[in-house]
Amino acid sequence: GTRVAIVGSTGAGKTTIISLLTRFYDISSGSILLDVEDIRSYRRKDLRNCFGVVLQDAALFPMSILENIRYGKPSATDEEVIAAAKSANAHDFIKRLPNQYHTIIGSEANTLSQGEKQLITIARAILANAPIMILDEATSSVDTRTERKIKEAIKTLTTGRTSIFIAHRLSTIRDCYIIVLEKGEIAEMGYHEELLEKQGIYHRMYQTQIGA
Repeated sequence: GTRVAIVGSTGAGKTTIISLLTRFYDISSGSILLDVEDIRSYRRKDLRNCFGVVLQDAALFPMSILENIRYGKPSATDEEVIAAAKSANAHDFIKRLPNQYHTIIGSEANTLSQGEKQLITIARAILANAPIMILDEATSSVDTRTERKIKEAIKTLTTGRTSIFIAHRLSTIRDCYIIVLEKGEIAEMGYHEELLEKQGIYHRMYQTQIGA
């Protein structure tokens, strides 16, 4: 149920950690435990079902919005898909489309904004109902109004779940426990105020972002 943010410069190892957690490749030494079991004892399919992922660039498929959301849970009914879309703040804009939930991504939907596409992927993650969520700066490159909707949807998505945020904008992770990576190693850990007081790497990153 914790909210953990991973921060660091490009190449620090943020994406590597996520790839190791989901076993896109295995560790060469040590162990990663999920519920005190080594993740290598799980079948890859079962392990990956434990994770829901919302990436910075929304991953959608050339099929209907309904089927794109249902991809998170293939057995879901239309009603369950629509409920997930409502929880993700996506229902209203989908209903305004000419073919609504039957709009095909890449045809009529090619006018969807990046934020609207992101809300569809969040609806998919809500439907999947995985116990651990991985979010890669899901609010980047969207307008303020859509960013607010995405943040509300993420709050719904992460409630009661372990959440791992890959953070680029430090202003979005103030309520998280923060892990600071540098050159593939953990350099600092703590909450926002604690790390600022250390006057270390995180402090320098934060000062750079706020233009101080």
